Amino acid sequence: MLNLLRNPFIAEDSVHKEEFALTKRQVGVLEQLSQGVDYIQIAKNLFISPATVRKHIENIYEKLHVHNKMQAVQKA
Repeated sequence: MLNLLRNPFIAEDSVHKEEFALTKRQVGVLEQLSQGVDYIQIAKNLFISPATVRKHIENIYEKLHVHNKMQAVQKA
């Protein structure tokens, strides 16, 4: 509590910082998603199936606790 009173900005930053533990593949999918690339093109770019891309996106949403790509991109 004393640290919070002495340094409110430091304590606030540590409270809002979250670790989501996205895999490298999930980060790659999310980066392309944020650039507006569609699922089929992401699949081609990463040499995986569109169904796999959809599964990665489901897992990303679950880890980030979001329900759509706009929320995922903003949170990430």
